[in-house]
Amino acid sequence: MLLQAHNQYWQSLREPRNLVDIALVFLLVYALLRLIRGTRAAPMAAGIGALALIYWAAARYDLSTLEFILRPAPVYVGVAIVVLFQNEIRQALITFGNRFRMPFLIRHRGQFGEGVYDEIVLAATTLASTKTGALIVVERGVSLRNVIEGGVKMDAELSYDLLVTIFNPATPLHDGAVVIRGHRVAAAACFLPLTLNPLLSKDLGTRHRAAIGITEDADAVAVVVSEETGLVSFVQGGKIRRGLDGTRLRAAILDALEPRTREPEAGQQAAEADTLSTEARG
Repeated sequence: MLLQAHNQYWQSLREPRNLVDIALVFLLVYALLRLIRGTRAAPMAAGIGALALIYWAAARYDLSTLEFILRPAPVYVGVAIVVLFQNEIRQALITFGNRFRMPFLIRHRGQFGEGVYDEIVLAATTLASTKTGALIVVERGVSLRNVIEGGVKMDAELSYDLLVTIFNPATPLHDGAVVIRGHRVAAAACFLPLTLNPLLSKDLGTRHRAAIGITEDADAVAVVVSEETGLVSFVQGGKIRRGLDGTRLRAAILDALEPRTREPEAGQQAAEADTLSTEARG
């Protein structure tokens, strides 16, 4: 019977729909492994897999006490996965939605031109030269309405002078983040959720952790200027690149916000330069 079922299974693989089915499962597993690779989800997934293996061994070799202890575990696996991997699940759904939504729903990123990004780059490098702390968040597909409503609404034209003025320590709006929506400064003095990643370097302060946190919760990107070191950092998808100059910062911003308008080789080189994942900094 077992041999017959085995032969029937291999014969069914000759059907095109079954081959497509296997290919889709392979792609799903591959995407999942790429998603959790290098993140805190990887060791937690390994731990869950180890518990599952122990439970299987207990049931297979009739280890009644161990099986009795682990028997309720599968009931709570679903809830545990949602709780433990909520950030990774959120990022996966955001990525999936951004890649597969209909073209007419995709907002055009180039409608206000590349010059507006130069305002951000110039402001960041100027603030870095004086070691003035700054945090600039650029909204993308996922709305940051809750963050904007929690800050001081501005709805002002984005400019170098405005950004430098906002982050001047003598002004009341310097403490917090600036959120950019389109070509306008939507709000200032915004407070962002801090990342809970325990593997981050101790060198990263609250401003950097807030930038990482908002890019974990949404598909926004952030530019951070450290007031201690004057280093300029770019954060996307919970990963941070530190020590960028104006050229590399501009390349990173354009690669993230206008990928279709850039040369693939140039974008790849900019992304590889000084790339430090948040986990590798621990």
